[in-house]
Order: sequence, then structure tokens, then C-alpha cells
Amino acid sequence: MVPSVAVIGTRGYPSYYGGFETCVRKVAPYLADHGWDVTVYCRHGATRLDDPETDPRVVTRVTRGLETKSLSTLSYGCTSSLDAAGRRPDVALVFNVGNGYFLPFLKARGIPTLVNVDGIEWERAKWNPLARRVFRGGAEFTARWADGLIFDARAIETYWQNKFGLDGAFIPYGSEVPPPLPVPDGLTHRGYVLTVGRLVPENSVPEYFEAVPELAAKYPVVIVGSSGYADEWDAAAKHLAATHPSVRWTGHISDYSLLLALWQHAGVYFHGHTVGGTNPTLVQAMASGAPIVARDTIYSREVLGPAGRFVNPDPREIAQTILGMMDNQQGLDEACLANVQRAKDHYSWEQVCADYESSLRALAEGPRVGRLGRKTG
Repeated sequence: MVPSVAVIGTRGYPSYYGGFETCVRKVAPYLADHGWDVTVYCRHGATRLDDPETDPRVVTRVTRGLETKSLSTLSYGCTSSLDAAGRRPDVALVFNVGNGYFLPFLKARGIPTLVNVDGIEWERAKWNPLARRVFRGGAEFTARWADGLIFDARAIETYWQNKFGLDGAFIPYGSEVPPPLPVPDGLTHRGYVLTVGRLVPENSVPEYFEAVPELAAKYPVVIVGSSGYADEWDAAAKHLAATHPSVRWTGHISDYSLLLALWQHAGVYFHGHTVGGTNPTLVQAMASGAPIVARDTIYSREVLGPAGRFVNPDPREIAQTILGMMDNQQGLDEACLANVQRAKDHYSWEQVCADYESSLRALAEGPRVGRLGRKTG
């Protein structure tokens, strides 16, 4: 019998919005290759159905929801879970603990659930106190109702072991080493500073933006990303680009080849993320050969390893560290080679997809009782 899986909690397939969406773009076709019927739940207008890389074997279903900062995850998660409960797949792959509230719907229909818990959402600065309580509640529902858990970082795994007494599968995000790509227009190889990510405070945006004028006085600076809601940090990026001729703000880039080229040819990529687990942007930047300066966090140290370059959230330190690396061409070449090798050794999509498939199959074919991984004693 062909096993079936419903994927819930992302913007859909194919989508280029963030880490969850990248994961689904890789995992969904892999599952189809290995004999699964795959359905991915989508948000209206969030997918590129004309994408030539779309796998026609992956079924997409669009449900209703509220596209707002506070309610999108919960509203789409609710409607997707209800629809999946009615269709009764053999297993559900759920992303984000915010969707933990809806696991009982699936449990009531005998559908086992594998949940990628993501990071610790209730500690993110972008959420107000009510939203943080909501995510914390979702985590508690997930701990109670999920049949299996996925942690994308060892630090997240340790957190769940300590706080909820639960084990699960460690499956990070993967990466791919791109072929040689042309240098993006108007830039030179190893001649510019790059940052990629959502323009939110927990990505060190305030500190980095304060460092940009000093960087831009010597090298071009490319800022990729937006807040997603046209807020003050989008305005700040626009102001930097308007007042400094060497600063380029692109907003969100959906052309993945262009994004890979930007990483591949960057002099330094600054990674300021502070929350979450294994960051997919950081992993792909490594695989693309970008020399990296990262905010000093347990997550960045786990990914980059002992050869990583780390900074505190201080604008002066950020600027001086980046400029010091930019002025050392041999060091940039060495960092490029070291990062590509680490990505190959530890963050391959082939292994990530195989681990997802194995975890899903164990639930789909196993007894539908209890929860996996609860520690005893």
C-alpha cells in the first residue's frame, strides 16, 4: 500500500519564503520518489505553481486563513489541520509548535503526527507578550499530543529534553553546493558585504544597520530581505540605500539562483540571527562558499564549528571584524573552502530528506498509540 502524508504549517509548495518552505521543496519530491502520496497545504498566493522545478506528483491544497503577522500561522494551521483530518492521511508532517493546538483534531482521526518544533518562538522579540504565551501554549500542546518530534539543532533538542522531558529526531536543514555562477550585476567577486534575512530585531538588524555606514565607506553593502510587513526596519533599509550610494537594498529575493550567486561571490556574509535552531540561510551560505561573520550564539557556533568568526551585538565590533576580513583576501579564500567542506560533511539535503522519510515511515507503519521519545524515570 502506498503511504500518504499531509504537510501542514508552511506557506506551501513550491515557495521560497523561508526555511520551512525550502525544506518542503526538498523533502516533498524526495518522498514522492520513495513511493509516498504527498499533499502540501498552502496559503493563497504564497506559491509559484508555474515554477519549472515543481514536481507534479506533489498535490497542493489551499485553505483559508488570515494573512496577518499575529494570526496567519494559527488560522492557516487550523483550516489545514481540519481539512487533513477529514482526508485521513497515514501521517502528518507539521511545522511550527504554533500548530500544536490542532494536533488533537488529527489525533481524533487516528493520524499520527511528526512535528518540526522549529526554534523557541516564545522568546522571539518580534512577538508581543500575548503572542509569546500563544506559542508557549502551542509547545505544551505539541509536547502532549505529537507522536514524534524533530529538532533542527542539538541545542533545541537539549531544551526540549530539559523543559518537557521529550526526545526526538535531530534533523537539521540541508544545503547544496551550487555550480559556478556569474557575479551579480554591478558587483565584484569578494568585493562586497552581504546580509540576508528578515529585517527583525532578533536578527541583529539594529546593530548591523548602525555598522553599515562604516562598511559602506569602504565597500559596497547588499541588504537582502524585508520585515514582511513594511515596518520601521524596511524604512531604515530604504533610508540607508537612499543616503549611501554604495548600499543596495533588494527586499526579498525569490530568484534562488541570484541569491546563491550573491552568497558565492560575497566578500563577507554577516549572519545576525539569534533565535531558532539551525538556520537554513546560514547553512546555504556556507555551502555557497561565503566567508561568514556571525552573531555569537550557541546555534551559530553549532553550525559553523571551531573555525567560525563570531561577534557580539556591538556596531563597532561588527564593522571592524567584517572590514578586517575584507582586507585579507587569502583569509577569505580559506574561509570559503572551509565552509563548503563543513556544509558537505554535516548538512547534506540527501541525508536530511532520508531522515525525514525514515521518521515518517516509522509513524505511518507503526502502532498508533502513545508518543515517541518521552523520557521515563
